[in-house]
Amino acid sequence: MYPSLNNPKKRPRVAHHHLHHLLSATASRLTSSVGDSFPDKTLYEPSQKLRRSSSSSAINISSANDTETNSSFNDPSTADVVLRLFVGLSPFDSSTESDPNDHSDVQIYLHSHVLTRSKYFAAHLSDRWQHQRNNNGNVSPDSGSNHLIHLNLPVPDHPNSISIHLTVIELLYSGDYATVIDSASTALEILPVALELLFEDCVKSCVRFLEAVPWTDEVEKRVLSLVPFLREEESKELLARVSPAKDDSCEEMLDGLIFAAIHNHSNMAFVKAFVAKLLREFSSRESARCVLERAFETSLRTMKESLEEYSSPDFTRGDHNETEAIQRLNLHNAMTNGKHLLWLVERMIELRVADSAVTEWSEQAALTADLQRAFQDDAWRNIVPGLPAVVLRCTCKLADAVSTGTILAARQVRKKLVKDWLPVLNVCKNKVSPMLPSHKSLYLELEQTFLRIISTLPISDAQELLQQCLSFSTRNVEDCPHLITAFNTWFRRAAQPPQLEKLQ
Repeated sequence: MYPSLNNPKKRPRVAHHHLHHLLSATASRLTSSVGDSFPDKTLYEPSQKLRRSSSSSAINISSANDTETNSSFNDPSTADVVLRLFVGLSPFDSSTESDPNDHSDVQIYLHSHVLTRSKYFAAHLSDRWQHQRNNNGNVSPDSGSNHLIHLNLPVPDHPNSISIHLTVIELLYSGDYATVIDSASTALEILPVALELLFEDCVKSCVRFLEAVPWTDEVEKRVLSLVPFLREEESKELLARVSPAKDDSCEEMLDGLIFAAIHNHSNMAFVKAFVAKLLREFSSRESARCVLERAFETSLRTMKESLEEYSSPDFTRGDHNETEAIQRLNLHNAMTNGKHLLWLVERMIELRVADSAVTEWSEQAALTADLQRAFQDDAWRNIVPGLPAVVLRCTCKLADAVSTGTILAARQVRKKLVKDWLPVLNVCKNKVSPMLPSHKSLYLELEQTFLRIISTLPISDAQELLQQCLSFSTRNVEDCPHLITAFNTWFRRAAQPPQLEKLQ
């Protein structure tokens, strides 16, 4: 779960020891050498571990150098603070002699008025904290070093951990975030240290950089691991990239993609193929069902309205030219939405979510009546000659899915699907000429499919529908084996003695 974006309260900075665990897991790619830059390396005994403060209030700092403007990083001549960075050893680590070239323990010379830009250091350099530490004997001013304050900062035992801390501390001096933070990986290495030291300007710069650049999958995981340590206003934009603002974002995206695929692109075939791939691979079955059913209903409604207007007697009155223009528009709308329906039906069958589409298609008595009236005249031939094939292909796709069991349709749905659409097939066979080879194969495929569905119905229903299939016959009786087989099956079953009486 991602942190809530709706909580108006600020998320406080987390405890120092939590970020130590986080720093251990942060992959480091900073390659700058530490030893050459800090020759005055001195070892000191570890002091008590300092803890971060979540307070945002100003802290009074006692420093003689508050007004200095020429302080530079690691300058022993002007420093009033000596900071020791060291890698904390686990109690399970073996004790060995220190390697003089080992950079796991570094001493640097700093300035209190610069360090107080970090709230972490500001707390440790405050009058009250220093007074308490001196009383406890933890820090004693070095009389030979102009009363230097000695601080110890343990860092995680991780490659380049000290180098990253030095980089962040140097940013307290330079403030050159744009130069140092030049990649997402660098920002992710610096950000945990900036959070640990409560270096707010550096935190903001890292977050701002991460907000603006692309992420790899690995970077995204690391960003999300840091989100719990950020305040709400800092994490809001980061989370907005990976966390949807509402639950139906996927459906909205799929709605938009389907609409664009069937309406808005000139190279429609390529776009449709790509959207089909997205539907297969990146959507849940229920999301695909919802968006495809909505698109199916919209296109079907538009096609029905267009054909209803085209077949209406009212359009035979009035100005002839105006009527012809409207009729052309109605036929074009019907053809366009028929093509949309064919693509949607193919996607629904492919994803096995066409149940509602089959039921809806079987309840189109008005539409099939309008189609029969439209195909009775010749006006459509020069306007949308492909309309019969498009409509019958939709019917054939759905009927085939029913006959093969891809879609399990109820008996009444199967019966109505054949009963309402069989007359359209008959009209197309009788009225649409010349018959193209592609049309002939389509008609034959739909005939065979209807006969298979009829064979699944009770004998009385099959008897009614088979009588309407006589148009499937050909001049040579032997050329229609599918029809012969269907009637042979029906007569064989009808000749059987009744079985239902035996069950009573």
